[in-house]
Amino acid sequence: MNLFSIRDIENLTGIKAHTLRIWEQRYNLFCPKRRESKHRFYDCEDLKHLLRIAYLYNQGHKISQIACCSPEEMAKMALEAKPDTDNYEIFINQLTEASIDLDQPRFDKIMHNLILHAGFEKSMINVLFPFQKKIGVLWLTGQVMQAHAHFARALIIKKTMVAIDGLEKPAYTGGRRVLLFTPAGEHHDIPGAECVELPLLFMHYMLKKEGVPTLYMGKNVPLNMLETICSLQPVTQLYFLVIPNLNKCDMHEYLKEVASMFPNKEIVFSGLDACHCSCELTNVRLLKTVEEKRAFLKEGKEINQLTS
Repeated sequence: MNLFSIRDIENLTGIKAHTLRIWEQRYNLFCPKRRESKHRFYDCEDLKHLLRIAYLYNQGHKISQIACCSPEEMAKMALEAKPDTDNYEIFINQLTEASIDLDQPRFDKIMHNLILHAGFEKSMINVLFPFQKKIGVLWLTGQVMQAHAHFARALIIKKTMVAIDGLEKPAYTGGRRVLLFTPAGEHHDIPGAECVELPLLFMHYMLKKEGVPTLYMGKNVPLNMLETICSLQPVTQLYFLVIPNLNKCDMHEYLKEVASMFPNKEIVFSGLDACHCSCELTNVRLLKTVEEKRAFLKEGKEINQLTS
């Protein structure tokens, strides 16, 4: 059984520990267990119950009103509520609860409502990426199983692919074309690590939305395959993400090898550990900031206009 301290609950629900203690004493909303040391601890059922309470409280319901509801009534109210899209933490809490229960219909419904109200781009940036980090931390600290992390990741990736397919495919008429991939031989599916496939798919989505022709090759693409692809299809830029478990020396050697293999193409990379990589090669560009990524996306329109 997964157990949580009051500080864990504070971090997971966004409700301060002293507020939780007041609610417990004043409204008898929950009854935490006690260790021999008298410190409070909570199990998964407590966490789900408190996530619902935090959700309804952040929706504007008075805590005194929530306290009068049964757990079943709270669950019904949470499902029927229409969240304010500016309070993204509500959606993160809902997705966390659905993941703990491995409840796919509810997880899909939450994502559908989120994207309907906030749009796909804001949903990814403000909810789904932070949620993935949160579920990864929960896995690393032993508070959820590996199955929970894979469950959530698979559903988000599926939704992202649907969003990509829903965009009109840019016609390639010459000029800029981006090949997207992740390097071969790395472990991309460690739940506690950065999910590389998801941000790569999101970059694919954003490029397609901007009208930039792409070739999406996915993860674990070896260099000889990149060479074959570039010999058969016109490509002007190769974009990939830095894998956190590649050390700095390996990444530097990898960049040198790719840059020398494709001297007439621009190699563009970013990622969680990108700022730690040296980038002194003439045909290699590192995207460190959000502004640099936005500029990279916008290049497509200018180039396509010049070549059309």
